[in-house]
Amino acid sequence: MALCLGLFLFTIVAIAQEKPFRPEVGKFPPLEKALSYRGELVFVDHANRRGSIRVQASGMFFRNDPHPFAMLPYGIVRYHGAPADLRDIPLGTVMHVEAFLPPDPKISAVPVLPINNRKVDGNHNRGAGTAPAENHVLLLEDEPSYCQRVGKVWKLKELDINNRRGMIIATCEPKQGGDGKAAEEKMTFDAATRIWRGRERLTIDELIADKIWPAEGKKSLGGQPVLLGVTWKPTPGGIFTQFHISDIWLDDVAMQRSASNQTEVHKAFIRSRWMPAWIDSVEYGKFGRAKVTATLFGGMDPSLYADFQKGATAQMNSVEMTLKHTHGAYGPAHMASAGSILEVMKIPGEAPLGSSGIQIRFETDLIIEGIRPGRIVRISPAGWPKVDVPREEYLNGGSPEERFPTPAIFSKY
Repeated sequence: MALCLGLFLFTIVAIAQEKPFRPEVGKFPPLEKALSYRGELVFVDHANRRGSIRVQASGMFFRNDPHPFAMLPYGIVRYHGAPADLRDIPLGTVMHVEAFLPPDPKISAVPVLPINNRKVDGNHNRGAGTAPAENHVLLLEDEPSYCQRVGKVWKLKELDINNRRGMIIATCEPKQGGDGKAAEEKMTFDAATRIWRGRERLTIDELIADKIWPAEGKKSLGGQPVLLGVTWKPTPGGIFTQFHISDIWLDDVAMQRSASNQTEVHKAFIRSRWMPAWIDSVEYGKFGRAKVTATLFGGMDPSLYADFQKGATAQMNSVEMTLKHTHGAYGPAHMASAGSILEVMKIPGEAPLGSSGIQIRFETDLIIEGIRPGRIVRISPAGWPKVDVPREEYLNGGSPEERFPTPAIFSKY
């Protein structure tokens, strides 16, 4: 009897372990459960927070089909080491991805794939892993953002230049330490590659004129530590997988200036579209009154969170999983629930990725269906501009196609 019971319990545990992980409503998924991959951004539908990436695998990169992805509501985009929106990322940029299976396949805004799809060989010399089922993204970041997060830099080894274009050999290694065994990678550059030094933007011609780089031939760069912007473009000579350097940041000041510029772009964007959050709980009162507790989503500049002050007025509007406002024909503020911030609270412990670690308690006399536990909202504190968002960024009537954008727009190759 004891043996049978033991086998039964072992079977239950085994089944539980085999069950694929999906993000749950009201919980930020742990980063360590995400699938990591890298590829070229080839399509963006910014209004619905989705797009396509050509995923890098072991085969011929140019043959890989664009792979659709959707940002989770709390998913974070980073560009040049700063918060960003999908609209900020140039097509062709190589991005690092941390993604999960669709939380609810029935309402996925992108095609739902077989769970083991990352193991399927794409044939035609593409290799496995070019179309993972994990296509709901928690973190999407460009090369310098990724390197800063994981504590790495690119170390330039050698330059080979002719007619202002050529090849750089580099390794991506830990900024501190490392065993010196990182694999070398050859990447192209050309006259359009931007070089940033302090407050300056330099050209290839200027590096040549200053005798930092030769006009022609090879030069050892001695492992110079830099941060790189990486893109992809078609390459001649039968080379199937080779990336291109769009930017070189030579020092911390240069990178910080790029990050500062992007931060200001994103701050203006969030203030005009409102801070996204989800509803943790609602205490219902009488005659439409309620006290709402909401967790603000993460990845924003601290100055945006500082605008949420106890006692200040605010407006809260329901949004869809794509963060589209559910009303907007007269601006989001027209149908939003107005009220005041009762409290701003710091959640104990380290905030998981996707969360700001900040909760607010908000009181309103107009509680609506879209402000319920587990629902997504956007919040505008006092002082943020009240603007009319463009038509593609709000719903109008709430038809199923508009509320849950069909994945049919993605080509089947």
